[in-house]
Amino acid sequence: MNKDQIINFLGLAMRAGKVKTGESVILNDLKKNKLKFVIVASDASENTTKVIKNKCDSNRVPMRIFASRVELGQALGKSERVNIGITDQGFAKKLLSMIDEYSKE
Repeated sequence: MNKDQIINFLGLAMRAGKVKTGESVILNDLKKNKLKFVIVASDASENTTKVIKNKCDSNRVPMRIFASRVELGQALGKSERVNIGITDQGFAKKLLSMIDEYSKE
């Protein structure tokens, strides 16, 4: 599993309309139980990472730290993105397993 495959799959999720970005949107959707999985950029601030992680933990939503903000933004065809929420269970499950497999390597 390489990083490009995960980035491409994120792009596919974006085109399918299953991606939310932006800290306020992510936190709001976590409260409403709309998100199945959250990705935070590896170069996000400690505070942002902590806030998102705590909210994910309390709502039992898996969260992973992956790629830089530039790479995440490029994957979605946007400018830099620090956090990404996935709203679809299928995409969430696949991305989670891909990122976990990539992290083991």
